Amino acid sequence: MSTSKPGISALYDPYNAEKSLFVRCSCGDDHAPDQHNEIAAQQLHNEEDMSRNVIEASVMKALFPVDSVRRGFLKAVGANTARAAIASVFPMSALEAMAQSSGALEKKDLKIGFIAITCASPIIMADPLGFYKRQGLNVSLNKTAGWALIRDKMINKEHDASHFLAPMPIAMTMGLGSNQVNMNVATIQNTNGQAITLHVKHKDKRNPKDWKGFKFAVPFEYSMHNFLLRYYLAENGVNPDTDVQIRVTPPPEMVANLRAGNIDGFLGPDPFNQRAVYDEVGFIHILSKEIWDGHPCCAFGVSDEFIKQNPNTFAALYRSLIAAAYMASEPANRALIAKSISPTAYLNQPETVVAQVLTGKFADGLGGVKNVPDRANFDPVPWHSMAVWILTQMKRWGYIKGDVNYKQIAEKVFMITDAKKYMAEANWKTETSNYKRFKVMGREFDPMKPDEYVKSFKINKLA
Repeated sequence: MSTSKPGISALYDPYNAEKSLFVRCSCGDDHAPDQHNEIAAQQLHNEEDMSRNVIEASVMKALFPVDSVRRGFLKAVGANTARAAIASVFPMSALEAMAQSSGALEKKDLKIGFIAITCASPIIMADPLGFYKRQGLNVSLNKTAGWALIRDKMINKEHDASHFLAPMPIAMTMGLGSNQVNMNVATIQNTNGQAITLHVKHKDKRNPKDWKGFKFAVPFEYSMHNFLLRYYLAENGVNPDTDVQIRVTPPPEMVANLRAGNIDGFLGPDPFNQRAVYDEVGFIHILSKEIWDGHPCCAFGVSDEFIKQNPNTFAALYRSLIAAAYMASEPANRALIAKSISPTAYLNQPETVVAQVLTGKFADGLGGVKNVPDRANFDPVPWHSMAVWILTQMKRWGYIKGDVNYKQIAEKVFMITDAKKYMAEANWKTETSNYKRFKVMGREFDPMKPDEYVKSFKINKLA
């Protein structure tokens, strides 16, 4: 039968005389054109409900991993009560706000590298809790043994994006320790969340002046752990280059090395500080927040090339991680997150160890139980002042030779404008200045005067 215009056909249904003649919409579906808007609106509503249900189902599965227990809970309280309970610990409104994507994804299947530490909580939890799927991404999280391998896999393009130590993208962009490649810090994955842990045999040596001759481990040269340990030692009159030994040790090997007596202590990531206490081989001397409260640790990084080739995918990835950080930033959600990231595929740690780290209620290995809710935090803003401080310490300890354009490098690598943009979508307010001020061991850092800061220290490579 002929049609009045292309894309529309009249159909005859011999089994339903009442619907024997109707016009198919140009969209291709079997409904009349005047029904299109109403049906499309209903489909959109159904899709939104389905997407929301994926998130709710992911959280429910994390809360109740055993199917029979989960079904029993739903039967006992009902779906509406269960949904309300989830909403009380989950930022659904923020997720809805961030779900607006501006274009088709250039690449849906992504490989993201990570080290199995609590610093990577937003990257890890975005998988079991459905944040990546929410944005249409199919992410494969690749657990990686150490930071040098993380760096090399990014340089070789085996990973599309990666968990990094915050100083690593700076070093890679500057060509320090590896081939030069332009990298970006999209978000800070965590603030605080580290500690100096000592062997139990050193409980009577709480004064750093007694540590001369000690062997310490840090996870990587270009790490906040290395720079914070050096800062702490030097402020206590101990030269980190001559009075102690500092060894690079992959985080998963730190507790074993402490137990074997190969090291006297480490400034490392959790959960390994808490694991040393759990295994009764170490105690927590101080938390890293006692050195610098709010310091960056790990970051989420991507290359310039990836962003240019996959702008929509990058935006979707950004939204996923900001949403995860939003959830992680709320203390009420930490127990759920610990349950989600503790399994073998992720941290492979006892849930109680991870929960002690994230909730901040923990045994210190000295017979006490501490309650420090901000032991680990998840503010994703990559402040330019953080990058400048990192560069001052790289200069101070001889990792950078010659003059440094601190401002240029900080603003090139740390993507604060983008982070604030996606945080605003989540109604997550932050400071207007890009150079947030902070104190390290009681001393305020002025990011506008980095050279003066470096030269002011009695112990440094420039002295």
